Amino acid sequence: QVQLVESGGGSVQAGGSLRLSCAASGSTYGEYCMGWFRQGPGKEREGVASISTGGSSTDYAGSVKGRFTISRDNVKNILYLQMNHLKPEDSGMYYCAAKRGYFYVLPAFDHADYWGQGTQVTVSS
Repeated sequence: QVQLVESGGGSVQAGGSLRLSCAASGSTYGEYCMGWFRQGPGKEREGVASISTGGSSTDYAGSVKGRFTISRDNVKNILYLQMNHLKPEDSGMYYCAAKRGYFYVLPAFDHADYWGQGTQVTVSS
């Protein structure tokens, strides 16, 4: 079993940066493809980024490509999302998720095995 706890959210002005972290417990963290998802007010949840078990493969939503970077530390069992050049439309609750397997591109990353509780990101214009 894997437990996920996000942190690092907050309020920033447009153009600013935040780094989200997701701490994972459990010895099998390295067996899971990890992803970040977000849900804005009145919007459906959408995939933001995913990363393979070893970190060599990644996938990004078109809206964040070039601005966000997903990474993972398999020694510390932490998943990261570096978010630069933030826009108001990036606002929402951000969740990390784990799905057993080497790698899933975002459209295939459904029915995750585990979800975190989320961390709020608010970007003001």
